[in-house]
Amino acid sequence: MRNLCLGMVVLAALWGSLARAHDADILYAQARREGPDASRVQETVTLTANTLALLVPVDAHGSLTQAELNARADALSVGVWDAMPMTAGGKACVRSGQRAWLRDAYVELSATFECPPGPLRQTFRLLAVLPANYRVVVGSFLEGDGPGALFADAAQPSVMLPGPGESASRVSGLGGWISLGIHHIFSGVDHLAFLLAVLLVGGSFRRVLLLVTSFTVAHSLTLGATALGFVVLDGARARWVEAAIAASIIYVAVENLVLRRHEHRALVTFLFGLVHGFGFASALREQGLGQDVVSGLLGFNLGVEVGQAVVVAVLLPVLRMVQRRPTLHRRTVRFLSLGILVAGGYWMVQRALG
Repeated sequence: MRNLCLGMVVLAALWGSLARAHDADILYAQARREGPDASRVQETVTLTANTLALLVPVDAHGSLTQAELNARADALSVGVWDAMPMTAGGKACVRSGQRAWLRDAYVELSATFECPPGPLRQTFRLLAVLPANYRVVVGSFLEGDGPGALFADAAQPSVMLPGPGESASRVSGLGGWISLGIHHIFSGVDHLAFLLAVLLVGGSFRRVLLLVTSFTVAHSLTLGATALGFVVLDGARARWVEAAIAASIIYVAVENLVLRRHEHRALVTFLFGLVHGFGFASALREQGLGQDVVSGLLGFNLGVEVGQAVVVAVLLPVLRMVQRRPTLHRRTVRFLSLGILVAGGYWMVQRALG
């Protein structure tokens, strides 16, 4: 009851802002895990009739009826629920039922999902067909927890839904975003593999510094452009970005195996850094930046750089010692590049096939 009351308060506040806005609108989504194993997720979405009319063919000019909503079940399935898929642990949740109600001042849509174990993520693809100033406020009300809110818009359509005992504000403060960036580097095996492949034939300290700087500048550009909404990555584009990251790993590993000289490596690193920046942006977007765009972008990017600096500081002295023994160096480059090539090939096939 407490959660329901709090939810109605939030909804009332949102509705007040809707009444004052002519060009903008807000959709409110509330998710709840249910069942003994928390495999069932019940989600409710509230929106105005005018907003619904932009998604499915309904009469929004004061004559929308419950009977019409009932008759539009298939259109609601395609135009709303198929356009906001939910996953758990990277696997798709299956929608097992849906309903629609016409309330006094808004429309309430409800659906039930059966989800595998793992963190919940939802992508609001329907934002791509709504005006650019539309937003989704995502609240997760779980047993024993107070309400929290995440925000999704056309630039950042995906959010992670908090599980039991977690708050909706998964990251807070500059330090939290820095920690997230560091964690992403050390948990991102593909980025580490690319960095290792670049460093294997890096050469002198000055050249390594040039390579790392070119990569940093490049991924900072695309990370910032995506986080600030200049570039929009939907679910399909994000998947192909991940496949392109794997392709970059394959390319650098092949270069290590077939080329004796790598004068162009700084340019290659810069170009692939642009691609990796989109990958970093996907990880950042999943957290739901909300109003923390500046601190989130700055902190996350700084965390990524700190993580990279640690990796370089650990690997570079070892690689410099190996380079002093040419035969050992050639064998090391060949062995590690082959391993990186195989890993990159596996990731590329896996990601390209979804």
